Amino acid sequence: MKSMKKERRNAADRWTYIVRALTVIGWGLFVFALIMSYYAAPDTDYGLLRYHNIEIRKFWLTPLTGYLYIILWLSALSSYFCLILDNYRSRRKSDGKSFNMFLLLIITIAWVSFILVKIAEMDVGS
Repeated sequence: MKSMKKERRNAADRWTYIVRALTVIGWGLFVFALIMSYYAAPDTDYGLLRYHNIEIRKFWLTPLTGYLYIILWLSALSSYFCLILDNYRSRRKSDGKSFNMFLLLIITIAWVSFILVKIAEMDVGS
């Protein structure tokens, strides 16, 4: 039978609280970016809108898109710092793997890339 080592961690240290705060901030910024992208993105061209001759915005709103980039990069930066801190702070097999921060980083970078491609397509098409 293996001997059980005594747990030396008494309570969470300040780095744990910093990682938790950065996690909440990163996901909060991501949700805020979702809301902002709804207003910054072009309108969807539905047939009913064309039938009633309702004007449709077919371009990204430039000021909101700039803020959206900033928010998305801050969210990605927050998740990146969480991953780095977890890498240095979590050494045991029983420690969490921070899959949510890895997922947030990948989704945020993919979203920024998607927006850049869509805006570039609209500029070329104009």
